[in-house]
Amino acid sequence: MKLPRHAEIWLQPYLADRARNLFESSAIQRVWLAIADHYEPFWNRADLATARRRVDVWRDRWPEIAGHTTKGSLNSPPQYTFFYPEEEYRPELLEGLAEMVRAGVADVEVHIHHDGEGREDFIRRISGFCQVLVERHGLLRQVDGRTRFGFIHGNWALDNSLPGGRWCGLNDEISVLRDLGCYADFTMPSGASPSQARMINSVYWCTDDPQTPKSYDEGTVVCRGEASKGDLLMIPGPFGLRWKGRLLPRMETGELAAHDLPTPYRVRRWFDLAPRIGPDVFIKLYSHGAQEGHMTALLSTGLQDTFTLVREEAERRGASIHFVSAWQMYRAIEAISNDCDPQHAVLGSTVVQARTA
Repeated sequence: MKLPRHAEIWLQPYLADRARNLFESSAIQRVWLAIADHYEPFWNRADLATARRRVDVWRDRWPEIAGHTTKGSLNSPPQYTFFYPEEEYRPELLEGLAEMVRAGVADVEVHIHHDGEGREDFIRRISGFCQVLVERHGLLRQVDGRTRFGFIHGNWALDNSLPGGRWCGLNDEISVLRDLGCYADFTMPSGASPSQARMINSVYWCTDDPQTPKSYDEGTVVCRGEASKGDLLMIPGPFGLRWKGRLLPRMETGELAAHDLPTPYRVRRWFDLAPRIGPDVFIKLYSHGAQEGHMTALLSTGLQDTFTLVREEAERRGASIHFVSAWQMYRAIEAISNDCDPQHAVLGSTVVQARTA
């Protein structure tokens, strides 16, 4: 049987994960759904006019979709998190996204592509970008006097994980992100990329080894009542194989794309594969929503179907459904690790309120 590329990385952990799942008998109580968009308006070397149109389409359509979608169990509308690349910053584009944040249906976090420019350059770019997002656009949030941000690495190359060090160059990137104020990384899973972590379908803490790459390859799983045990929290999406209607398996990584839209079967796989902490299931999906093909599919029926199908599956399993931003998902996980009520934590950190959480 032919498996997807780089199965030597993930196949054994995947089989072990599925074996553990067979013995998981407790029912789920809460489902947390977040969508993390690797949002690149200048994709495919677009000009500024094209980038503006891409943002305008989302600004016009997404609040309308969110407003017509049944709210989650906390009476909050669906959320959508735009991870925006530092190198594509234009004030007018960020302001279009900030409008959706102020409307209470979106959030903005940090994305970056870099390739061996060095540690100081990375620190300068991330810290400068965060400062602009806070001071010019009212984005991100201040916690105990520090700016906190979620992160997705461009080209899946977190912590210098690609062969030859392409698209990163920093073996100590985990520590640098921690020191800059990153509250969690949302890059994984990377699927058929060699950057894919061996640690799958778990929310976990990774500890940096600044001398070697890919320190997130292993870590300590988050459990209720156990405080942080590492340098950076990893919140991956569902990872596994899909078989229905196929002779050969297809990789499931939680991607929402024009060629791979949600179906009832896919949603059931997300529920079965996604990280779980006790009775709480955390489904982090991702997209590349600035690309026209994906944008059209998502903003026509794709996103509406996603929220509807996930809500219906949660109801079928007797669980509540919570539509959250990346930040709110982190807050729920943080509350559980501190043995607190995750719903209360999220109610106290709505997207708009989170600016000064």
